[in-house]
Amino acid sequence: MLLVFGGAMLLGVPVAFALGLGGAAGIVLGLSPDMLATLGTNTYNSIAKYPLIAIPLFILTGLIFERAGVAASLVRFAQALIGPRHGGLGLVVVLVCLIMGGMSGSGPADAAAVAMVMLPSMTKAGYPKPFSAALIASASSTAILIPPSIALILYSIVVPGVDLRALFAAGLFPGLLAGMSLLLPVWWLAKRNGWEDPSQSERPDLKESFIKALPALFAPVLILGGLRSGLFTPTEAAVVAVTYGLIVGIFVYRQLSLKDVWGLLGEAGMVSGVVMIIISLAGIFAWAGTTLGTFTHLAESLLSLSGQGWVLMILIMLLVLLAGMLLDAISIYLIITPILIPLMQHFGWNPVWFGILLAMNIAIGQFTPPVAINLMVTTQIAGIRLEKTFGWALFFMLTMLSALILVMVFPGIALWLPERLGYVVGPW
Repeated sequence: MLLVFGGAMLLGVPVAFALGLGGAAGIVLGLSPDMLATLGTNTYNSIAKYPLIAIPLFILTGLIFERAGVAASLVRFAQALIGPRHGGLGLVVVLVCLIMGGMSGSGPADAAAVAMVMLPSMTKAGYPKPFSAALIASASSTAILIPPSIALILYSIVVPGVDLRALFAAGLFPGLLAGMSLLLPVWWLAKRNGWEDPSQSERPDLKESFIKALPALFAPVLILGGLRSGLFTPTEAAVVAVTYGLIVGIFVYRQLSLKDVWGLLGEAGMVSGVVMIIISLAGIFAWAGTTLGTFTHLAESLLSLSGQGWVLMILIMLLVLLAGMLLDAISIYLIITPILIPLMQHFGWNPVWFGILLAMNIAIGQFTPPVAINLMVTTQIAGIRLEKTFGWALFFMLTMLSALILVMVFPGIALWLPERLGYVVGPW
């Protein structure tokens, strides 16, 4: 299974079909060719799950907020809050990406929206384009942690018995911590290199910018407040988010027309189709691996490396970090999580805390070369080559790793909020 999957990836086969081929090879060699009749059932069962409805809806939400002028209003408000200073625009980038993450749950969508607004002004203020592109890519990766998160939705489906509301609540403080880990390095680098002369910057009016940003700021409050109060489920929250985004984009900011909405529906459909194909064909891989005992054997092999939980935890984090440099978040969850479930059960690791650690690791992978999807988005908008950003990307990777280590050593950073809200976060 793994050889066929890896070989297909090396040949350039898309990850969805590489997963399907690996699963089919496992069925033929380990079971019986007659069992190939289960392919249709497995692909259907993989996506015939109610919580998955939230994924295309949150993808649509991200596209709506990206095109509705939300990023521009948030940037102006953040500039009014931070004021003219060395590194001010860099701090604005981090703050806006954290707020945008509470709307879309998608790092690439946030990276595109913020880069379109911020890159011209950062370049004018003296920031090098490679630095700006790497900063926006790394800051937007926090969207995978800040609720609502598409990756956490998928994790709650792959790992049985995990409350999605608890995952959403657990991701909030680690997401903020990951964003804040970028603030001090950005300010220090800007001051050291003389980027952004404060005397050349103007501070927008705080009251005016706050009023204009209020509809955008209310979006995360609406989603998280509705979940906490029980007004709607996480899946229904996605519907509420789409509806609110359309109202804001069409009637408040007036940046969207009905023609634009039709185009966004088509774009969201194509992106969602890619995601669902990956999930459906990964179902073949998951079914074959479970039936053959492949995942159990792999877990036992990892256990044989060391009986110490922390040693294995570090090895797993390194493995996931490497996977994050090569694969997207959805593929990583579908491939690696089934292998890790026996390890979580063996060591009694809290599944909510462990899911947040995986998400933080995958977030780092989204802007770490060679396959850095957020970085691909920002460098394309900046008009520069990807390799020019490698040094800055590795620098931000190290700063965000410090946040990951803190959450690993102090699980309460992730678990305190869901426990206070009364969600189930207990161990296996």
